[in-house]
Amino acid sequence: MAKKSSVSSRPEKLVRRSAGRIFSSPLTRAQRERLARLAKKPDSEIDVSGIPPLTDAQLAQMVPNRLRSKTTLISFRVRDDVLTWLRSKGPGHLSRINAILANVMDAERRLRGD
Repeated sequence: MAKKSSVSSRPEKLVRRSAGRIFSSPLTRAQRERLARLAKKPDSEIDVSGIPPLTDAQLAQMVPNRLRSKTTLISFRVRDDVLTWLRSKGPGHLSRINAILANVMDAERRLRGD
């Protein structure tokens, strides 16, 4: 008996999109229709059984959306040794950059008396 050959499909070509382009792109008609259907659906009909409960650690990290600052997507260059140092501290080096800059800004405001 001959062995069946397994045929795999060709993977799709990777399409790169910037976050700015994704968030600024208008919704397609199908996406708008899907969102409209979901908006009409009562909460009681939404199946949430596949969503695991939040842990105490996750709940402790939560921040109300109204307390979050608005952020802007930018790109800038940073020295290699600085980036290596930030990455050596563990995950979240981009958030760490933002925190460092915010601390410097707050310190400057305190010195000026703002």
